[in-house]
Amino acid sequence: MKPIKLISGVMTVGFWTLMSRILGLAREIMLTALVGPGPLMDAFVAAFRLPNMFRRFFAEGAFNAAFVPMFAKRLEANENPNGFASESFAGLAFVLLILTALALVFMPGLVWLTAEGFYGDERFDLTVGFGRIVFPYVLLISLAALFSGALNATGRFAAAAAAPVFLNILAIGAMMLGYFLGQEVIQWLIWVIPLAGLVQLAIVWIAAERAGVKVRPGRPRWSPDMKHLVRTAVPAALAGGVVQINLIVGQFVASDFVGAASWLYAADRLYQLPLGVVGIAIGIVLLPDLSRRLRANDDDGGRAAFSRAGELSLALTVPCAVALVVIPLPLVSVIFERGRMTPDDSAAVATAVAIYGLGLPAFVLQKVLQPLFFAREDTKSPFRYALWAMAINAVLAFGLKPWLGWLAPAIAATVAAWVMVAQLGWGARAMGTVARFDTRFRQRLWRICLASAIMGGGLWVSQLGLLTWLYTDYIRYLALLLLVLSGIVVYVLAGHYLRAFRMNELRGIVRRKR
Repeated sequence: MKPIKLISGVMTVGFWTLMSRILGLAREIMLTALVGPGPLMDAFVAAFRLPNMFRRFFAEGAFNAAFVPMFAKRLEANENPNGFASESFAGLAFVLLILTALALVFMPGLVWLTAEGFYGDERFDLTVGFGRIVFPYVLLISLAALFSGALNATGRFAAAAAAPVFLNILAIGAMMLGYFLGQEVIQWLIWVIPLAGLVQLAIVWIAAERAGVKVRPGRPRWSPDMKHLVRTAVPAALAGGVVQINLIVGQFVASDFVGAASWLYAADRLYQLPLGVVGIAIGIVLLPDLSRRLRANDDDGGRAAFSRAGELSLALTVPCAVALVVIPLPLVSVIFERGRMTPDDSAAVATAVAIYGLGLPAFVLQKVLQPLFFAREDTKSPFRYALWAMAINAVLAFGLKPWLGWLAPAIAATVAAWVMVAQLGWGARAMGTVARFDTRFRQRLWRICLASAIMGGGLWVSQLGLLTWLYTDYIRYLALLLLVLSGIVVYVLAGHYLRAFRMNELRGIVRRKR
């Protein structure tokens, strides 16, 4: 077996995901400044969530959870992987074309189901119109995800990780052009989204061809391979659907408060930065690696890969979570507060950011634990766990709404994330030692947490010293930079002396290969 280079793969995906998230953050900064929290931005958020919701069903969530292990095993055994990929492409495209047609026809119903609070005001009609423009994005991005999954299974991560960057590049360019032409910025943004999906599909299709993955469109066939794929994908789709239902429940609750959907969206974008860079990168690389190691009966290598993925993810995530909890207002005010984004908006977003920060390690650990099940083509267990998490999320979101208002969805999502991690960890125990973190992980975990706590104390003290600068125009950018750098320095030094990690590991991480 030619092993996938786990650490270098994570770093490759992490780098491109970081670029995508930074540009995505720039996109949201422009959106909040040029459009601002309110009816127009609420409508965009609700409309854009629709294709993203279904993308989790048919793309990197459900479909790839079934497709990647099956393709990786055929690739390892040289059992016509290209034929399997072509059949999968035809079936996926057929289902997505039907879904897109139905969604365009029944868009008012979709909007009512996902944002009932919009009904009766201007946001409802705006969301319906925006939704019909952006929904075809799900067809293009889901097909792109198939090629991305095939590339990841071959150990080629760069093109698939870089493709999402173009959505943000095109979105930023469209908003800038609309602004300078004196036209409605939101209209330029809405129309560029399906174009971005087409560009992403072209990038990964070309990369797959060059990697030897020859996918040819054809007539859908109900072959034994497709039956097995569907049987594996449906529970994963249902599990992904549960996650999306959690998001929709949050939007449903927030839709009764004008501006709340925008506040939660901005907070989500901020905490998604470390989640995307670390958690998603770990999950993308770990799934094909575990699948191929299981095929080769390499349990020791599988456990090592799983443990190092968990160690790396928490070493990068726990300090980020502490920072989001300790200094949310400086982060939000410096990053977002300009144009139509007011100090009151910043305070609201910062509160949500701190709540999401408490759940950040759980969101990342899910990405580490789920591949243990998906690599074994077990998508039913995560579905059952997700149902329990969904129930808890719904009970808390609706139950806390009378007392906590629009913040209830953020609290519910955080609690549900930790419940999901607990269930995944307990369920993985039956898999034996390959699904258990090794001694090195356990020895370093508490050190990582202690180093992060020390960093949090340093951030709090530094924040007090920079308080005036952090809320002064122009100087605030330098002040935030100094604040963040001071936190990084404290964490690295504390982690080194506590032996949470070693300096030579940080210097050589890009060159390490597994």
